[in-house]
Amino acid sequence: MIITIDGPIATGKSTIAKTLAREIGYIYFDTGAMYRCLTYGVLKKDINVDDREQLNDFLHNIKFDIKSRHGKKHYYVGNEDVTDAIRLDKVTSHVSSISAIPMVRDKLVAMQRELAIGVNAVFEGRDMGTIVFPKAEIKIYLTGRPEVRAKRRYEELKRKYPEETKDLTIEKSLEDLNRRDHLDLTREISPLKQAPEALVIDTSDLSIQEIIFKILEFKDLNIKV
Repeated sequence: MIITIDGPIATGKSTIAKTLAREIGYIYFDTGAMYRCLTYGVLKKDINVDDREQLNDFLHNIKFDIKSRHGKKHYYVGNEDVTDAIRLDKVTSHVSSISAIPMVRDKLVAMQRELAIGVNAVFEGRDMGTIVFPKAEIKIYLTGRPEVRAKRRYEELKRKYPEETKDLTIEKSLEDLNRRDHLDLTREISPLKQAPEALVIDTSDLSIQEIIFKILEFKDLNIKV
């Protein structure tokens, strides 16, 4: 069975998807991290994304991997562990625009579908329930008030990367979040949108367990924990 969890940035998708997958014994995939890895590679190699031949060559040759260590997923581009680097502002400020390139999406959508073959998994992202897995058995769409999401994002980055985020403010966090939302919602290829049959949950004022409970109740979902 495939469960998809979509929604804009800082709605708690990663936490909810990981928690749900752990509780029901499914594999968890953070597809946003895959796009971040690819964006990191583009920036590091100074790829001109407007040069389709150069970009195609890069996409054909890039090697990235996902490994689990001590219960945590680590992401590699080549032999470099980029788990922390892909969360920093340099990647964040470019990932939406690079993710919108059709060639980029084609490569990663194909990879995500391949990862789903023969497994029970929770896939988290932006277009999981609409484009990547339109026939997924369970679809969830998380949302939240922008000011709440910006505060979450600000506190998370300050906690995890204090040195790199010295100049970050809540106002800047909200500005970046609104910009990301606009790009994700209006891009021509695979825009962020709610699948008609998805369960919509506003996470602004709910605890993790309250959200998990709503998901498990959805359509009388009967999964043995």
